[in-house]
Amino acid sequence: MGKVLIIGAGGVGQVVTHKCAQVPEVFEEICLASRTLSKCEHIASQINRPIRTARVDADNVPELVHLINDFRPDLVINVALPYQDLHIMDACLETGVHYVDTANYEPPDKARFCYDWQWAYQERFKKAGLMALLGSGFDPGVTNVYTAYAFKHHFDEITELDIIDVNGGSHGHPFATNFNPEINIREVTAPCRHWENGVFVETAPMSMKKTFECPENVGTYTIYRLYHEELESLVKHIPTIKRAQFWMSFSENYLKHLEVLQNVGMTSIEPVKYNGVEIVPLQFLKALLPDPASLGPLTKGKTCIGCVIRGTKSGKEKEYYVYNICDHEECYREVQSQAISYTTGVPAMIGAMMIMKGLWKGEGVFNMEQMDPDPFMDALNKHGLPWKEKFL
Repeated sequence: MGKVLIIGAGGVGQVVTHKCAQVPEVFEEICLASRTLSKCEHIASQINRPIRTARVDADNVPELVHLINDFRPDLVINVALPYQDLHIMDACLETGVHYVDTANYEPPDKARFCYDWQWAYQERFKKAGLMALLGSGFDPGVTNVYTAYAFKHHFDEITELDIIDVNGGSHGHPFATNFNPEINIREVTAPCRHWENGVFVETAPMSMKKTFECPENVGTYTIYRLYHEELESLVKHIPTIKRAQFWMSFSENYLKHLEVLQNVGMTSIEPVKYNGVEIVPLQFLKALLPDPASLGPLTKGKTCIGCVIRGTKSGKEKEYYVYNICDHEECYREVQSQAISYTTGVPAMIGAMMIMKGLWKGEGVFNMEQMDPDPFMDALNKHGLPWKEKFL
């Protein structure tokens, strides 16, 4: 048994707290911390076991260090903003605590998604005898583990990888994002990069699209190619991959609203002066849009996220699909959050559990595909994200 500190009390933080609380034999004590204490207290009130709450500014390393030293956790789960990853990693190093997050670091002033900043912590974590597990969400996270599982059990060589993320849910708002609006819009509007024959090729955002039929009657959707950080680590750790692409579904309504907002400058991250005050348009837009955590009771439908993998086994070509289908309404009934938060929060808990139980061990900074996929895949089936596989 052990102690876990969860930093971040948004939709994902809510799911992580619920799911950790469901495994008391692993997470004996839980502390949930955020800049807004009332959010932590609201989540704690939903759970039928004692949860400690605390206020902390995740941009303030001394504050983080003080909280960690006071609570003395075995591990920190970071579900705050990606801008805060390095601050939390610094605090973990100073206090001697293992680290888990769900998304790579992003600088606030530039929409740049890469692992270089966190990979640079490798020697510091190794020297400290600590483990930092990066990207333990769904994508990145589960999709990395899916790929590692396929490589371990079904392929001698993987040559092509398509990660496909479909959200077939509807919330009734004219325009809203299913996770942090600032992060979502930065991600979608950034230049697309896909891996092709040893290099990343850059194209215009969402300039490539196709239709994809989801299994189990989830539906047929238009999916668009964009860049996602797990491509960077997967092609590094599985170097036989010749082509790797990430695809995500968007409704026509979402794309029309996004186009208008881009055209009038509302998605910009460059500060502008308004009435003598400097504001960032995208941050102002975030304040106007619905809080993703409020979408839980409104969202209906299903998500379908998985990997289509091609390669060879014993000299023969194979094509394999591994996926999860998640129901928004079922997620809300269980943890009062919609499926986007659920599919990120459950793997965050499982990644932490792998470390707490000693199933995943290491000193340094690791991506998910570097670990043994089997215990993680077993835990997905037990903790709410069952997966299926088939050969195409």
